[in-house]
Amino acid sequence: MPEMNEPKLISGNANRPLAEAIARRMSMHRGRSVRLVDARVERFNDQEVFVEVYENVRGEDMFIIQPTSNPANDNLMELLIIADALKRSSAARTTAVIPYFGYARQDRRTKARTPISAKLVANMITHAGIDRVLTLDLHATQIQGFFDIPVDNLYSAPIFALDLLHNFRGNLDNVTVVSPDVGGVSRARELAKRIGCALAIVDKRREKPGEIAEMTVIGDVAGKTCVIVDDICDTAGTLCKAAEVLVEAGATEVHSYITHGVLSGPAVERITKSVMKSLVITDSIAPTAQVSAAPNIRIVPTAPLFAQAILNTWNGTSVSSLFDMETLQPIYEGIYLPG
Repeated sequence: MPEMNEPKLISGNANRPLAEAIARRMSMHRGRSVRLVDARVERFNDQEVFVEVYENVRGEDMFIIQPTSNPANDNLMELLIIADALKRSSAARTTAVIPYFGYARQDRRTKARTPISAKLVANMITHAGIDRVLTLDLHATQIQGFFDIPVDNLYSAPIFALDLLHNFRGNLDNVTVVSPDVGGVSRARELAKRIGCALAIVDKRREKPGEIAEMTVIGDVAGKTCVIVDDICDTAGTLCKAAEVLVEAGATEVHSYITHGVLSGPAVERITKSVMKSLVITDSIAPTAQVSAAPNIRIVPTAPLFAQAILNTWNGTSVSSLFDMETLQPIYEGIYLPG
């Protein structure tokens, strides 16, 4: 087997700007050019996905950068077909870098005769020839166990903590981290612990899916700057309603930190008109023009995190070291934190 001199990156069409940003960051770390492998990922007239890799990848350590965001099925098929192309081209190892793992919300059977689609997707990824997965803030941590291959789940909490420590410096004693539901308490508690702030919960009860019957604030938020933290924001109905309930409970400001900005349907309009002063999301999902133009939505980059994680995976060093703020601080210094 030839010596693997450098990790090689290949990207689908789901979030090519992120893939290019990761390549640039890796070039900075390596002190030599790291670029995306020359390939085409196209569709025939009937929308079948076709992949052709123009470079030799025999014996190489390959990293496919492809979130399975909207359109989830198309982007998932791109990932699987790229993996098959690399496998048939004799790549030594293939890692799927999936910043946003689609179908993660279908991680269990909520009622009779329903699928566990996250497990099905995990099976498909494994059988496509992928050797390991690198992802960010899985909706449910048990999804790691759906795979029969190694899965490294990175966290946005240390990035958000660095951002909060910068943007709310001098006012952290007045900040309360809020979970928008009981299920997200562990995520909110983790962030609150990192920045040394209080914790509150918005308890919600649904009459039926998509509708919120009642919301109650658990904890004292009067006179506080509230920071809602969650992993996914889809239509933003729950998020905007939670912000309203917090203001009604006496919060002076409400900000939100959400890892994956799905932001479908009326989400951006709702957020723009909401009482939230700001929504901070990552670029795990490529932002639309509407999202980028929204005055109260800010995007923080994940490229530094993924670039370091890819390098650590490639050279066999710890990925879990990236869970610590101390490790990420020099990686993120001067990159996204505004002055």
